[in-house]
Order: sequence, then C-alpha cells, then structure tokens
Amino acid sequence: MFPREGPVLTGTVLRAQGGVYQVETPEGTLDAALRGRLKREQRTGERVVVGDVVDLEKAEEEDVAGWMIENVHERRSVLARRAPGKAPRPKPIVANVDQVLVVFAAARPDPHLRMVDRFLVIAEAAEIEPLLVVNKTDVAGEPAARATFAAYERAGYRVIYTAAKQGVGLDALREAICGRTSALTGPSGVGKSSLLNALQPGLGLRVASISEAVGKGKHTTVTAQLIPLECGGYVADTPGLREVGLWQVDLDQLHFYFPEFEPYRGGCRYPTCTHVHEPNCAIRAAVDAGAVDFRRWDSYRRMMTGEDDE
Repeated sequence: MFPREGPVLTGTVLRAQGGVYQVETPEGTLDAALRGRLKREQRTGERVVVGDVVDLEKAEEEDVAGWMIENVHERRSVLARRAPGKAPRPKPIVANVDQVLVVFAAARPDPHLRMVDRFLVIAEAAEIEPLLVVNKTDVAGEPAARATFAAYERAGYRVIYTAAKQGVGLDALREAICGRTSALTGPSGVGKSSLLNALQPGLGLRVASISEAVGKGKHTTVTAQLIPLECGGYVADTPGLREVGLWQVDLDQLHFYFPEFEPYRGGCRYPTCTHVHEPNCAIRAAVDAGAVDFRRWDSYRRMMTGEDDE
C-alpha cells in the first residue's frame, strides 16, 4: 500500500459511469475518480465495480471529482460473466454481495430455462447464495409458473413467485433482502426495476415495455448501481443480459453446481465419470428413473460439451 498524504475516507461504490464513481462514505455520497496508478495496475476483471470497498483521498488538482480512489479492498465475493467477444476475459458485474437474486419472468418474455441454469451455475461457482425470483405470475397464472419452475424447487433452490404490479410476493422478497447485500440480475424485460420500485416506492427506476416483435425486453438499466434499502442493506440493480457466458467454471466441478445431483455423486462406475455418456452412471440412472429432472441434466450436458455456449 502506498503512503497517503491527505485525509482518507473508506466507502462503498454505489455507481460508476463515465470514469466517475459515486462512493457512500460516513461523510455522505462523494464523487471520485480512479488514481492513475490503479489504472495502470494489472488486475483480474474491472479495476473498480459497484459494491467495491475503496479508500478515498482528497484530489490535489481540480478534476471532475473532488476525491481520488487510492486503494481497492480485497473482494469477499464477485459476480462475473464472460465478456462478449472472441478473447476470453471476465466481466465483473458486482462485488461483495451476500446473495444473487436471479429474476426471470413467468411470461412476456417467456423464460429461457437454460439461461436460468447458467445464472445459477455462475452464482454457485462464485460461492454466492442464489435466490430464484419468478416475476409476472399474473400474466401466466401462478399455477403455470410454479409448474414451469418446479424442478428448481425440487433441486433445493428457494423460489419466490411475484407480480410486481399486484404486490404479490413482495413481503417474502422484502424479508429475503432486508439487511443483506443482494445482486439483482436476469435478462431484460423481466421486471427487475419494477420489483425494486414496488419494494421501495420513490425510487422511480425507469421501466419499459416488451418488444411485441421479438418478445424480448428493452434495456432500461444501462449501468449497475447499488441502491441503499430503507429496511437496511443494499440491492445492486444490474443491466439486463441478453446472453450470459460462463467464466472460469471448471467443467470438472460443474456437477457440484447442480445440487440435485448430490445424492448420486460417488455412485458411478468410473471415478472420473462426466455424467454425460459413460455406462453405469448413477446420475443418468436417476434421470432415467425421474428422480433428477431430464431438462436440468440436459442443460448440464450442454454446458459440459459446449453445445450450449453463447
């Protein structure tokens, strides 16, 4: 750590845009810029993301911000995806979260369940607790929504069914997020911003309608931001993702990120079984017997073979 000449404040990054970082500190929310030394440093992923804990020093020269980010604390967790493009690299979304709220709609847009699986695997691989939120149950009907996502409940995931406009499920969701730092993620158009507006009236986050032509949501959140909750804790509202690529997920460990496989691990004929094609595989036998959902296993198989890469 480099020596500091001026007073130092420690705070949490709430928002980053155009090279300016809004940092919540004991002295209020301050605008800060990134110290040149940090810009030159090589580090995995983005140098500073929403949720990072940083040290600030008063800027010596006139700048767009009155403070400079001098140091970034070690992250206790980071939610990242593979950045778009041919060269593989991570794209951190948010740091230092306790749980990931994976939000999908029951309808409009129709849920892409293999994408649900990818979000859950990314959370599991990052060792961040996932919570699945199924919104717009008023569109599809709650019984139909529950039937669509039943395999996730059987796998052991907690699923909360909501309808933001009608206030359905908001009490359960509020109880799950108050006092914790949560990342709210999922594809565009599923109602993430609508849920936050309903949970904390007065936020006024922008929402948009679904494209009638393609049935996909329009991007309304264009940059991640960490929102302080009146009930305590924070929620990171993240831009909707039209694709989500796995980043640094060890395929040899992938079966650990499907919790419904757990009772059958170790029962295969071969210790190095991939659970895709080998004979006498306990997990595939459980799929055949209906004890493990076929669609979930097929999603696993596609990730293992690269068939479902996006």
